Amino acid sequence: MKNIFFYTSLLLFTALYACGNKEPEFDATGTFEADEVIVSSELAGRIDSFTVEEGQQLPAGKVVGVIDAENLALQKEQVEESINALEEKTLDVQPQVRLLQDQLKVQQSQLVTLQRERERTKNLIAADAATTKQLDDINAQIDVLNGQMQVTQQQIQVQRTSVSTQNRSVLSESKPLQKRVAQLEEQLGKATITNPVSGTVLTTYAEEGEVTAAGKALYKIADLSTITLRAYITGEQLPEVRLGEQVTVLVDQGDDYKRLPGTITWISDKAEFTPKTIQTKDERANLVYAMKVKVKNDGYLKIGMYGEVVLPEKKGEE
Repeated sequence: MKNIFFYTSLLLFTALYACGNKEPEFDATGTFEADEVIVSSELAGRIDSFTVEEGQQLPAGKVVGVIDAENLALQKEQVEESINALEEKTLDVQPQVRLLQDQLKVQQSQLVTLQRERERTKNLIAADAATTKQLDDINAQIDVLNGQMQVTQQQIQVQRTSVSTQNRSVLSESKPLQKRVAQLEEQLGKATITNPVSGTVLTTYAEEGEVTAAGKALYKIADLSTITLRAYITGEQLPEVRLGEQVTVLVDQGDDYKRLPGTITWISDKAEFTPKTIQTKDERANLVYAMKVKVKNDGYLKIGMYGEVVLPEKKGEE
C-alpha cells in the first residue's frame, strides 16, 4: 500500500514539475553572430605603438597604432632632393638675352647716327659740298647695320627658344619624381593604424614591438550593440515570414527565457541542408532556409549563443 502511494505521489510530482517547466514553443532556432571586421596592417614594418586590447570599445576613426616607416620617409626625402637638383640644372636665359639686347641698343644708336649723317650728306650734295659716292657709302653702312640688327634679334629669339627647350627637357624628369613623392606620402599614411568601425575588440593578433607584414591581421572588431540571430525555417514556414516583420527572440536565462524584440532583415532565396547543430520545428525537414533577425543587444547576448524565434502569430500559443 505504501509503495502504491509512493509511486502515485512521484508520478503526480513529475507531472506537476513538467507542467511548471514547459518550454515555450518556437518557430525557428539558430545562433547569434555579428558583422566582424578584421583590421590588417597595410604596411610592413615594426609596430612602434599598438593600444588595442580585447574587450575594448573603439570609435571609428581612432588611431590605435603606428608602424615604423622611417625607410619610406628617407626615400621621400631622397626623391625631393632629386627634384631640387633638377631645378639647379635649369639654365637662366636672362644674362645672355640682356647681353644681346645691349648689343642691339648699340646697333640702334649707330643706326640713328648714320641716318643723321645721311641727311646731312644729302644737304651737302644739294649744295655741291659732297659727292654721291659719300651718300652711297653711308647707305651701304645703314644696310649692313640693319642686317646686323636683324641677326641680333634672331639670336635673342633663338637663345630664348633653346634655353626654354632645354629647361623643359630637364623639368620633364620631375613629373615622375613628383608622382613617386605622392606615392610615398600615400604609403606613409598607411603607417598609421586607424580603427575603421565603432565596436568591441573581439580578438587581438599582434603586440607592440612585433614586426608585421602588409595584409597581416592585427585585431578583430565587431559592433555588438545590435547583434544578428541567424535562424533557419522550413519550406512550409517560408510563406509565414517577410522582411521587416517584428518577431520575438528567446534566449536561455537560467530556468527561464529572456524575451527580446527582433526584426527580420534577410531571408535566403536558396534552400540548404539543415545544419547539424540546428533544431527545427519539423525534425523531418532536410532542407531549410536561413534568415537573419536583428536584435538590439543589452549586453547579455554573445556571439555563438543559441536563440529561438517566435513568429507573431505564435505568441498567443505559448
